[in-house]
Amino acid sequence: MLKYVERKQTDSKKWDGLEAMFGASDLMPLWVADMDFKVADCVVEKLKEYLDFGVLGYYKQPEKYKQAFINWEQTYHGYTVKKEWLRYSPGVVPAINWFIQLLTEKKDSIIVLTPVYYPFLDAVKNNGRNLIESDLINEGGNYTIDFKDFEDKIIENHVKLFILCSPHNPVGRVWKKDELKGLMNICKKHDVKVISDEIHQDIVIGENKHIPVATLGDYDSMLVTLTAGTKTFNLASCKNSFVIIPDSQIRKAFDIFVQCIRIPDGNAFGYIAVQSAYEKGRAWLEAVLHQIEENYLYIKKKLHEELPLAEVSPLEGTYLLWINLGKYIEGNELESFIKERCKLALDFGVWFGGERFNQYVRMNIATSKENIIKAVEQLIQGIENICH
Repeated sequence: MLKYVERKQTDSKKWDGLEAMFGASDLMPLWVADMDFKVADCVVEKLKEYLDFGVLGYYKQPEKYKQAFINWEQTYHGYTVKKEWLRYSPGVVPAINWFIQLLTEKKDSIIVLTPVYYPFLDAVKNNGRNLIESDLINEGGNYTIDFKDFEDKIIENHVKLFILCSPHNPVGRVWKKDELKGLMNICKKHDVKVISDEIHQDIVIGENKHIPVATLGDYDSMLVTLTAGTKTFNLASCKNSFVIIPDSQIRKAFDIFVQCIRIPDGNAFGYIAVQSAYEKGRAWLEAVLHQIEENYLYIKKKLHEELPLAEVSPLEGTYLLWINLGKYIEGNELESFIKERCKLALDFGVWFGGERFNQYVRMNIATSKENIIKAVEQLIQGIENICH
C-alpha cells in the first residue's frame, strides 16, 4: 500500500532544491517536512476524475470537503467542529502571519516555546512584533514546559499572543492534557490570545494521543486552531489548510481581512485531494505511521549502539527527529560537518531559536527505510572518522 517514490529531477524542493539551500547537490535530503511516499490511491483517483472531466474553470468550495474534515476531527480527535467556524487559508504559516496582523499591533509581544518551528520566529519578527522565547526544559532529551518562566515572561513583556505548536516541532512532544490546560489557563488569566498550530495532529506514535486544545475548556473567545491534511496525507503542494474560529468577533475580523487581501478560497485540486484523503485515506495513514515508527526505532537503536553520546529525543509525534550531537561535534562546526563530512541535508538547531541550539539537528524520517539506513551510516561514519 505504501510506495516510496524517487523524486530527483521532479522539481521537488526537498530533493532538487539542495544547491540553493545547502550549497551542494550531492546530499541525502532529510530536511523540509514532506514525505517521499506516493499519496493514497483515493486521492490520485479523484484528481484523475477531475482532469478527465477536463474543465478547469472557477471552482467553489464543496460542502462535502468541509464535512469530511468535520467527520475526521470528531472520529479521530473527539473535536466537534461547527461548519460555520471553518475558514480557508493556503497554509498554516500564512494563516499565522495573518492572525499576527489581526490580533496584535506593531511592537506587541508574542511568545513561543523554544526550540520551535522557525517560521513562527520569522512571522513574529517580519511583522514588526516583539519576539519572546520561553525555553522548554530539557532533561536528557526529554522536554517539558517551564510554566513559571512562561507566565513570568507574559507578565514582564505584556504579551498579547501565544503561538502554540501541538504536537511540538522540532522536539517531538505530544502535549498531555494537564500541560495544555496549564498553558491555556495562564493565557486566559493574562488575556493572551492563542494560535494553536495542530498541523501534525495525526502523526502520533505509539500510545500517545493528540488532544485538540479547543476541547479542554472554555477557550473559544481567545483561541484559533490551525490544521491541515498537509502533513497527514503528504499534500503540501495543494496549498490547503483549515482555520477554525469559534469566536464570532474574530471570525468577522478574519473575513474582513481576507476580503482585503482577496484570498477567500483555494483551488480545486486542493479541495478534491483533501476531501478524498479525509474520506478514504485512513488505511494509507496507518501504513505511514508504521513506517515512521519503524524508522525511528531503527535510528534510536543504531545511534545508541554506535554513537551512545548522541541524545535522541523521544518521538511522540511528528516525523521529525531531534538529535543532540554536541558530545561529538562543536556546535559552531556542526553545519559544515553534517554537509561536508556526512553528506546530509538536515535542519540545523540554530534555525529553531538561535545559537543555544547549535548542537542539534532535526531529521525528517518520512522516507524509505533504505534511505534512513544510508543516512545513519553516513552520520556514524562521519563522526567515527573525526573521532579516530
